[in-house]
Amino acid sequence: MVTDGGSDAVVLDRDEQTGVATITLNNPSLRNALTADVADGIVDALDELEGTDTRCVVVTGSEGSFSAGGDVNAMMELQSGGWTLDDTVRHIIQNTGRCVQRLAECEFPTVAKIEGVAVGAGANLAIACDVQLMSEEARMGFGFRQVGLAVDSGTSYLLPRIVGDNVAKELVFTGELLDAERALELGLVNHVYDEERFEEEFAAFVEKIASGPTVALRTSKRLLDQGWELSLQSAIANEAGAQSAVFETADHTEGVESFMGKRSPEFRGE
Repeated sequence: MVTDGGSDAVVLDRDEQTGVATITLNNPSLRNALTADVADGIVDALDELEGTDTRCVVVTGSEGSFSAGGDVNAMMELQSGGWTLDDTVRHIIQNTGRCVQRLAECEFPTVAKIEGVAVGAGANLAIACDVQLMSEEARMGFGFRQVGLAVDSGTSYLLPRIVGDNVAKELVFTGELLDAERALELGLVNHVYDEERFEEEFAAFVEKIASGPTVALRTSKRLLDQGWELSLQSAIANEAGAQSAVFETADHTEGVESFMGKRSPEFRGE
């Protein structure tokens, strides 16, 4: 299935059996840079998944690259006078910024599958996911300085929350391109896998999420996101209110029965 408003810049595949949806950035000639077509395609794909029984969303890139970041051709348009400054601001907000925000707010658990490079706005797309899994050969960086630009597309919000303020500033000021082990050390990714075992390990991890109690996991994601803005007392009250709905799910019944019966649960996502 292709969802991108008229091109094949983003491909959406959904496995009806497992409930895993895969969004593939498909602009390999530009190492899956976030052109307007790609950014629109990501948003369209996420919109298409709304209201489905999807259990996990994977975001990846085609032909060995996650995403090379912003659209350099658009930058050249600005330099040549083809774009006004208003055009540029609109492009950042409506394209790269919009797709990063839409992914961060996705209702389903999201996993970034990072191979090749994830840099600039492409790195933001990766860390906007809930979980990041990285090949040992991959690289990640926030090198906006390399093209003489300040950060955009959510860097100032997402990056300090993961690595802390001082480390975020170091990564931005130096433009360091991080290898997988350094990205893991800083908490930018959850796991790094050997290149030869990457597909196997990635599939096993995603299966663990997709086979879980879907309603409970989606509720937990929402509560964790909301917890940033709440006091402890408010967070506990928020959790209690949400839990009252989860108590009514078939998966909760199955979880209790399997626990009492000393067997593995078989969650149906209901």
